[in-house]
Amino acid sequence: MKNIIMLSNYKNIIQISLWGIFLISFVFTGCRDRNTKNQPAGKEVSKMKEQAENTDFTLAFLNALFYEEDFESSLKSQLQLSQRQIADLKVAASTAVEKLSEEDEPSSKSFKESINQATTQIVKILGNQKAAQFFHFITARYNDGENTLPIEPNHIPEDTRIIVNAPAFRMDVFQQGKLVKTYSIAIGYPEFPLPTGVRKATNIIFNPTWTPPDEPWVKGKVSPGEKVPAGSKLNPLGPIKIPIGMPSLIHGGKDVSKLGAFASHGCVGLTDGQVQDFTKFLSLVAGNPISAEAIANYEKKDTKTETVKLKQPVLVELRYETIVAQDGGLHIFRDVYERGTNTIENATRVLDKYNIKLEKLSEQERTSLMKGLEDMNQDARGNKIAGVDNPESSSTGDSAKERAADKESRKDKGQVTKKVVGQKEIVVRIAALKGKGYPLPVDINSGK
Repeated sequence: MKNIIMLSNYKNIIQISLWGIFLISFVFTGCRDRNTKNQPAGKEVSKMKEQAENTDFTLAFLNALFYEEDFESSLKSQLQLSQRQIADLKVAASTAVEKLSEEDEPSSKSFKESINQATTQIVKILGNQKAAQFFHFITARYNDGENTLPIEPNHIPEDTRIIVNAPAFRMDVFQQGKLVKTYSIAIGYPEFPLPTGVRKATNIIFNPTWTPPDEPWVKGKVSPGEKVPAGSKLNPLGPIKIPIGMPSLIHGGKDVSKLGAFASHGCVGLTDGQVQDFTKFLSLVAGNPISAEAIANYEKKDTKTETVKLKQPVLVELRYETIVAQDGGLHIFRDVYERGTNTIENATRVLDKYNIKLEKLSEQERTSLMKGLEDMNQDARGNKIAGVDNPESSSTGDSAKERAADKESRKDKGQVTKKVVGQKEIVVRIAALKGKGYPLPVDINSGK
């Protein structure tokens, strides 16, 4: 998904209502960092950082935003940022990603560390008040506020929409509340995560061009800023891209080995065959079906970019649910984006939806649930996620000393995290969930 460090992630980055809460509080707790007189108390700082960990905003995101044509000018006109402040933001953002590559050696930096780094840098450069305004600007620019994620867990829609659940590496097509198709997908690297929120698909673009950013991962294969034509082997978008509330995308170009793994800079990645199949289903549920033959005809003219407008926009819901009830069990997925979601509280919320009380589970079911939460409370590299305390857990997890030693033992070469080390999913069987929960995959397209 190399197309889109500059754009693809970043409308949704930015589904960050928590940033609004987080940085509004800065306005009332002090002035600039260099002014120690009115600095917020340490406890308040800790609370704000904890809130920030529930968002996805990193300096890599900021770096991507500067590739949008009017982003910099908007910072000047709407926020009245000085040229020096904008230059400092650019330096901080580009420095954060200049060492990132896509080699096999994983990064040793925690995703939470990346978020905290962004928090510190933005406030340091802009000051508390301007930082608050900055994130309000981001929210207003990229989140139209028309649609929000469901409050209840594992929500099954009654309308027509696409649902993507990142930790499950799964995308579903619903038509009037009925699941009609499921796809295995690739998602964004933890350093460039797939965002959350409800977007819209309005167009299908055949034979898209690609303009590479000035980033290390381009690696000299093409020149930054030089448009790579449709049909070129150097174009990573594949034969079709679907903007989902620009600038995020669903697109092809991925090898089947990348499915169920990290392979993009914040987008949903499919193989060429999958994206062709998905186009057929998307156009069908949108009301103007495009046949497989028509899709093939578009691709025969692989150097000509053509756009087809969908008759009806289709909602695309980007979720991050690591605990999903599904016909007889709780599916617990690895917390690959390190959000601290595999908790007993979240498991209880899912069970409560189906009128199942945690205390009513059998001893074996309860024990298995606690162990499953503990085992899946790991980031993509297999490190325990700090700050998640599940009572009755059978394991004490890694000690702070052990985690520090593990971090010290790894070389921080700045590469993106490409693989999920170890088991991705555990199913905890619960008798009372039989026949209940989110639908099983339907006619799954695994890309093979």
